[in-house]
Amino acid sequence: MAVMAMTTILAACGNASDPVAAHKASVEAWSADRIARLTAPNGWLSLVGLHWLQEGEQSVGSAGGNDVLLAAGPNQLGKVVVAGKQATFVPADGLQFTAYGKPGSGSVALVADSQGEPTVIGFANGSASLVLIERGGRLALRVRDANAVTRTGFKGIARYPVDIGWRLDARFEPHEPGKTLPIASVINTLDDMANPGAVVFEKDGRTFRLEAVDEGDGRLFLIFADRSNGRETYGAGRFLYAAPADANGHTVVDFNESYNPPCAMNAFSTCPLPPPENRLDLLVNAGELKYEGLSH
Repeated sequence: MAVMAMTTILAACGNASDPVAAHKASVEAWSADRIARLTAPNGWLSLVGLHWLQEGEQSVGSAGGNDVLLAAGPNQLGKVVVAGKQATFVPADGLQFTAYGKPGSGSVALVADSQGEPTVIGFANGSASLVLIERGGRLALRVRDANAVTRTGFKGIARYPVDIGWRLDARFEPHEPGKTLPIASVINTLDDMANPGAVVFEKDGRTFRLEAVDEGDGRLFLIFADRSNGRETYGAGRFLYAAPADANGHTVVDFNESYNPPCAMNAFSTCPLPPPENRLDLLVNAGELKYEGLSH
C-alpha cells in the first residue's frame, strides 16, 4: 500500500517509475523545511532563557541585580507583575518595544501560551523577544535572541540515510472521546494531553503500537523512544507526526521524518518525554541522529 501511495505521488510529478526516488525527494523536502523553521530568527535555536516567575513584582533586564537576568537586551527592560495566573509587563521608562508586532507603550497584559496565542514582547531593535508560558501550573518567561550562538553557530543535523523501508502503513485505533494521557517533561512536570487513539504498525514481522496525542491541529503527534536512543539518537527520544487517519482508519508512519526535540539543542526548552507506552523495543535507524551541539 505504501508503494502504491508513492506511485500515485510520482505519477502526479510525472515520474511514476521510481517510488524510492520520489520518497527520498519528499523526505529531503521535509527536512529542508524543518531546518528552515528551526533556524528562523524566532525558531527553537534562538532560545536563550527560561525564567520562572514568582507572585508579585520582579525586575527584568540584562544588568546584574535584576530578578530576571536576561541574556540579551537593555540593562533595564522593565518589570513583570504576577497576580495568580495573570501577568503584566511594565516597560522601563523610554523603552522601545513591540507588543503583538506593533510599537508598544505603557503596560501590557501578557497572554500565556496556555491561554491562547501568547503575547510577544519584542525588544533590542527586534532581535530579541519574550513570551509568557505556563507549565505545570507555573508561569515563566521564554526569551529568544536571533543572535544566539545556538542559532548563528548551527552546522546542521546528521540523519540516517533515507530508507523507504521505514515508511510504514499504520492503523489508527481510536479511543473514547475525551481520553487523555499523562505526559512527563524534561522540567519535571506532568500534564494530561489529549489522546485520541493509537497508531499500530508492523516492522520485521512484529506489531508495534504508539499512543498519539493531539496538539489541536488534527495531526497525530508521536513522542517515542527506541533502542537507538543514547547511542546514535537523542537519549530522551524523538518526535514524529502522522497525518490524520482516513475514513478506513489508515495512516502512514514515516520514521525517516523522526526528529530531535528542542531540548536536544538548548537548555531552555520544556519538551515532553515519551510515555511508557511509547518505548519501542525496536532499533529505529531512521530520521535525525543525535545533535552534536548544546543539549539539555
